[in-house]
Amino acid sequence: MMKRTLLAGAISLASVLALGAAAPAQAQIRIGTAGPITGEYASFGAQLKAGAEQAVADINAKGGVLDQKLVLEVGDDACDPKQAVSVANQMASRGIKMMAGHFCSSSSIPASKVYQDEGILQITPASTNPAYTDKGGWNTFRTCGRDDQQGAVAGAYLAKEFKGRKVAILHDNTAYGKGLADETKKAMNAAGMKETLYTAYVPGEKDYSALVSRLKEAGIDVIYVGGYHTETGLIVRQAHEQGMHPTMIGGDALVTKEYWQIAGDNGDGTIMTFPSDPRRRASAASVVAEFKAKGIDPEGYVLYTYAAIQEWAQAAAKAGTTDPRKVAEVLRAGTWDTVLGKISYDKKGDVTQSDYVFYIWHSGNYAEM
Repeated sequence: MMKRTLLAGAISLASVLALGAAAPAQAQIRIGTAGPITGEYASFGAQLKAGAEQAVADINAKGGVLDQKLVLEVGDDACDPKQAVSVANQMASRGIKMMAGHFCSSSSIPASKVYQDEGILQITPASTNPAYTDKGGWNTFRTCGRDDQQGAVAGAYLAKEFKGRKVAILHDNTAYGKGLADETKKAMNAAGMKETLYTAYVPGEKDYSALVSRLKEAGIDVIYVGGYHTETGLIVRQAHEQGMHPTMIGGDALVTKEYWQIAGDNGDGTIMTFPSDPRRRASAASVVAEFKAKGIDPEGYVLYTYAAIQEWAQAAAKAGTTDPRKVAEVLRAGTWDTVLGKISYDKKGDVTQSDYVFYIWHSGNYAEM
């Protein structure tokens, strides 16, 4: 009787093992996104997270990558360089194959060194400082443009449209803000126009009245800000409070509705540079519809994050592997169909085409000029 029971148990166990062998759990591929999920720039972290989540959901709905489902890891760097390095190390310990991030250049640049050492491919959707790719390694790519491209457009515009006016160029001393301000200044100076004032401000402050007083005393007509939406919104609001009505001009860090929440009606007429609206591109129509069905406006860098994961998935499929170095080689050599349209890269990992245009804020919304 005992022998028969043991035999039955053995048969039962063998059956379980056989079933397990016949239907193994599907393997998973971990990828990451990281940005300021908390802090004063959290609206941009939300953009990256929304784009990454939707890309992963859409790719998984079609079977995943190489018949494996994607799992998204989300990291919060708060746009702090030290925290970004910590996040990068955490992501490496979780075994991610690619990083669709970070947002701030001051985060992406130091984090990229960790990813390079750990053998992880990084595609930032938003970090525009040239040093990210100029000094980057085999693993650095970006779906967005560069500050020297954006600054060239802004500087030429300032020299042409505001000739004879007093222009102030401000920056926040970050890799992004100072980099953009310097490139804009360089282009404006090359076009024959000299700024009246070039100075830095401290990000994260609430009171910029002393700076505004200095601008007012100098008779500034136009303020160009190399920095983020929070400080720009406060500066324009406090300028109006002191009776100043300057033309405000900024860069791609103003592409969030939160700018208007800070500036209010004082932000009316603010001009900014950003690529032509990706939400209006035919290549993005179906994905934009998905976002809108969820009540999400895929503004700013949502679609740039989606495209980063989308092109990585195509490159991995073509390479036949998720090995980051091999995928990077394929990614750099190909042309990829994305929600942004066709994307191809130069040897540094920069997109071969950028199309910065001007937008203007009016009544709480922004649109191309």
